[in-house]
Amino acid sequence: MASRTDASTRADPIEALTRRFAATRRLSLDLVAPLSDADASAQSMPDASPAKWHLAHTTWFFETFILRDHVPGYAPFDARYPFLFNSYYEAEGPRHARPHRGLLTRPSLDEVCVWRAHVDAAVQTALPDLPAAVLTLVELGIHHEQQHQELLLTDLKHLFAQNPLGPAVWGTPIANEVRQFCAMKWVKGVEGIVSIGHGGDGFAFDCEGPRHEVLLTPHALASRPVSNGEWQEFVADGGYHTPSLWLSDGWAWVQADSIDTPAYWDGDRQFTLSGWREIDPAAPVTHISFFEADAFASWAGARLPTEFEWEAAAAAFDPHGGQQLDAAGPVKPTPADSDTDLQQMFGSVWEWTGSAYRPYPGFRAAPGAVGEYNGKFMSGQFVLRGGSCATPRGHVRAAYRNFFYPHQRWQFTGLRLAKDL
Repeated sequence: MASRTDASTRADPIEALTRRFAATRRLSLDLVAPLSDADASAQSMPDASPAKWHLAHTTWFFETFILRDHVPGYAPFDARYPFLFNSYYEAEGPRHARPHRGLLTRPSLDEVCVWRAHVDAAVQTALPDLPAAVLTLVELGIHHEQQHQELLLTDLKHLFAQNPLGPAVWGTPIANEVRQFCAMKWVKGVEGIVSIGHGGDGFAFDCEGPRHEVLLTPHALASRPVSNGEWQEFVADGGYHTPSLWLSDGWAWVQADSIDTPAYWDGDRQFTLSGWREIDPAAPVTHISFFEADAFASWAGARLPTEFEWEAAAAAFDPHGGQQLDAAGPVKPTPADSDTDLQQMFGSVWEWTGSAYRPYPGFRAAPGAVGEYNGKFMSGQFVLRGGSCATPRGHVRAAYRNFFYPHQRWQFTGLRLAKDL
């Protein structure tokens, strides 16, 4: 009787993990379904990767860290693929240079999908017999693929924006209710000593812990992210031509790259995954750099929130709520629907914070190659919080720390203002 109870207890998590694995892998294929092989193979800049490479890299992750390392007798599908589709794992040896991923016209998209099916079947067959520590790696692989689903969409948007034809991945934008513009209000933030970072049950990336205490001084947060209409006022007021608003590195970036609007803006229209659309003044501004977010905050007589202020406020909200990615289809931020309390803490746009991406007290990277996942990037980057319209639902939580270099803006990045009280 005891052995049957143990087996049934173990079976339920395995079944749930199997369903999540299958659903995540299926969504990646759904996202690329509208693409041609050429669409999926092109690379528009060194920071971006071809859609086909995202499909292949996430497959390499499962084949390497689950099947190769923990399934006796498993033979790699193609011994050449690890060199092509390793990303930055030094412990896994040399790899194809990131800026040249767009040169990989072979294997084809169809061949990558055949490989994916092979690995999917092998992982699902192996799952019931894998020890708990390896199941944790499978869960890491699922969240890793969800990150790449968002990257796939943002990389694809950057690619299609380079085409003078302005092609659309999805021809019809999200159907939204006509909403009245919601005024921005100030909401008093959490004060005093608070606990920050992931604690307790459930998945989290290593950089989200250890949980620790921080002191929050009196402050307020804006009730919603900054809108396109408010950003248009910043542009009209010469915000991009006023050096006193900018950090030194930011002003140098603006001058060097002739920056005068958020990415994908052209007059009163902006490029979206549904092609060129009129800018919605009420929708959150997006595709801005940390430099731009900081300059806007200065112009507005405010500042960016710290990641701790943001997390303390977000802890009261459902991280599965808001506008996040549920299925393949139109993706774009939408306006807040209320002017009371805090709005859009999760989803819509990633929110820049004023916090550098550095380790929490007591942080230790995991041993082995998977320990390279987050820790080695804790230099020169800033933290974003909350997820976006392209983040798969269920992926983020209050403790989740995203991070990018201050000049990068091809992701769905926006901002929420803060001020001292």
